[in-house]
Amino acid sequence: MPPRADGLPRHSDALAGTDHDPDERGYFGDFGGRWLPEALVGALDEVAEAYRKARIDPEFLAELDRLAETYAGRPSPLSDAARLTAEVGGARILLKREDLNHTGSHKINNVLGQALLAQRMGKTKVIAETGAGQHGVATATAAALLGLQCTVYMGRVDTERQALNVARMRLLGAEVVPVDNGSATLKDAINEAFRDWVTNVDHTFYLFGTVGGPHPFPVIVRDFQRIIGLEARVQVQRLTGRLPDAVAACVGGGSNAIGIFHAFLDDPDVRLVGLEAGGDGVETGRHASTISGGTVGVLHGARSFLLQNEDGQVAESHSISAGLDYPGVGPEHSHLADISRAEYRPITDTQAMDAFALLSRTEGIIPAIESAHAVAGGVALAREIGPGGIVLINVSGRGDKDMETALRWFGLGDDTAVDGTERATEAAEKGAVNAPDGPPAVRPSDFPAAPSGQDIQL
Repeated sequence: MPPRADGLPRHSDALAGTDHDPDERGYFGDFGGRWLPEALVGALDEVAEAYRKARIDPEFLAELDRLAETYAGRPSPLSDAARLTAEVGGARILLKREDLNHTGSHKINNVLGQALLAQRMGKTKVIAETGAGQHGVATATAAALLGLQCTVYMGRVDTERQALNVARMRLLGAEVVPVDNGSATLKDAINEAFRDWVTNVDHTFYLFGTVGGPHPFPVIVRDFQRIIGLEARVQVQRLTGRLPDAVAACVGGGSNAIGIFHAFLDDPDVRLVGLEAGGDGVETGRHASTISGGTVGVLHGARSFLLQNEDGQVAESHSISAGLDYPGVGPEHSHLADISRAEYRPITDTQAMDAFALLSRTEGIIPAIESAHAVAGGVALAREIGPGGIVLINVSGRGDKDMETALRWFGLGDDTAVDGTERATEAAEKGAVNAPDGPPAVRPSDFPAAPSGQDIQL
């Protein structure tokens, strides 16, 4: 493909190999691999081989670029958050606007690539799991575009708190299957999707949503999301004349974070900071801060950090954000934490909702609650770094889907509109004053490894 007229990278540029690829067994350092039943090894080998060929096939890359630019809306812009910067004080804050992609989040970057791969492999159906619904909506969208059947598994709890996205998926022609097992959230939806796949692998492609799971999913999803960082690196340099001092992104499974981090891995002066879901606080046990408060084990086919008890049983996670309410994290994030290349910090529900209101009021941008975790952490970093510095925040998704939660949190219903508006304003102001000061970074070596982990439960 010829270079873009504006000089920005194309989506296909993100599929080139890097010095940070996993080894042949799918390990990033001590994390990753394939920990799952033998019945799925053949299917994973088939996906890995198809991707190996596709990432160097000019026809596949050209179609990916065409859809990224004419359907998804790439490149996404970079916004200078002048009012937020002025309100917060400290370093200049820049926002990478993945919320402006088609379907409203970064998820479309990955699903277009994987759906094209499924079509190339001759599969007629895709299945997916989703928590906040953004990956489910993106998958249903890509399936409709390419004429594929689509089934999306979603925890019952998440179907209730993300009802709007359930309706969007059904309107797009997807079957949404509520999952009642376990905590009825994302972890349980992934279990059900794997059960479906192992039974119907001949004609079905599992369109994985994050940089977790067994090899090769972590590297495939990462590559399709690397375009975020490749674009942002060029955009920040054009706007400011240099690289940022820090890059902040929310981390559940970690796909948007790895997508923006990757372009800066070889720049040691750029701090990479992942903001995990601290829920009620890590010290309470009601959280989803996997690296900050977890131990090493195995979940959904990969060795990584996860929340588990001393017997190696997976612990329930908690977050106000359905998209971050997951007890595991992608293995490359565990590796980056282990080698101290990235920092991971918890953000509580309250801190995230304060940032949700703050960004809405100062910039006219209502972020997804997932992204509000990144905003809270980015505000803290701006204060730490101080005037003259630059903080880049990845706004991974828009907050339309979260308005029911915001309505309840701030009391913005019709009969409480006046008081609710006042509370939202107070929260925004509080966010400007009391955003997290930045707890110490946590490394995996600070925690003991659990004696055993859990494999996927088929």
